[in-house]
Amino acid sequence: MHDGWIIYAIFGVLVCLLLWRVATQWKVKSAEAENLRASLIILGVVALAFVVWQFVQQASPIAVDSQDKTITVFAAASMTNALDDVDAAFTKQTGVKVVTSYDASSALMKQIEGGAPADAFVSADLKWMDYGVEKKVINESTRINLLGNVLVLIAAKDAKIDPVDIEPGFDLAKLAGDGRIATGNVNAVPVGLYAKAALEKLGAWASVEPKMKLAANVRVALACIARGEAPLGIVYATDAKIEPNVKIIGVFRYNSHDPIVYPIAATVNAKPGTIEYLAFLRSAAAKSIFEGYGFSVLAKPTS
Repeated sequence: MHDGWIIYAIFGVLVCLLLWRVATQWKVKSAEAENLRASLIILGVVALAFVVWQFVQQASPIAVDSQDKTITVFAAASMTNALDDVDAAFTKQTGVKVVTSYDASSALMKQIEGGAPADAFVSADLKWMDYGVEKKVINESTRINLLGNVLVLIAAKDAKIDPVDIEPGFDLAKLAGDGRIATGNVNAVPVGLYAKAALEKLGAWASVEPKMKLAANVRVALACIARGEAPLGIVYATDAKIEPNVKIIGVFRYNSHDPIVYPIAATVNAKPGTIEYLAFLRSAAAKSIFEGYGFSVLAKPTS
């Protein structure tokens, strides 16, 4: 379309120049000839002005298209490494840049509710996606359960703590000793919500509650263990996998908490290209990346 416009523009300029040359080089001297010459000059100027005006009109959408080739995504902190790689693959394939903001799902959803300009939301639990639908900031028709994860107990890589079986009667408070147990805020952050539910189911919450070190998101909790600020932490298996300074010492059973599900959806104000992005998250290429980081892929892949 833009190539066709360039051809027409060149033709228009040539016509304008032709009219101008005819008018200025015409040697006939008479009142009628002078009037015709003036008319041709005016016609040439008008034609040239029209060409310039059309150029400006066509150039504006080009600038807009360039701006639209960016999608803003708000995603759970545990998605950071995997989604960065998926976003890079999407940009390479489509030319659309993805700007992603990572934090706790609760914090991100509150920002979206407050008017933050996000095109897509990736939550680490169903609760905060449900909240977005309820507040009418999420386009429910685009919602899909994309990924699954596993809750694990971690310690520093060099900690002298043997692997443990996490089952009813498990004494986590004794294992922590005088130290703390880091995880996300148990009242809002998904990993904290899962952790509290699991510990309540195991009958361990009452004894460990005073020892909990609550972080703003799962990656902050992970960093606490990696830096030795707490001896134990409860994070996702995918987080433990990307941090070389921690080790998994126990896995929480699936029936000790709600399934860990990552739903994705477009916001109600999303750019049109967001749908293509959500489809790419379900592609075979994205599936390979997600599984490489330890996520289970729940959604049926798109072509």
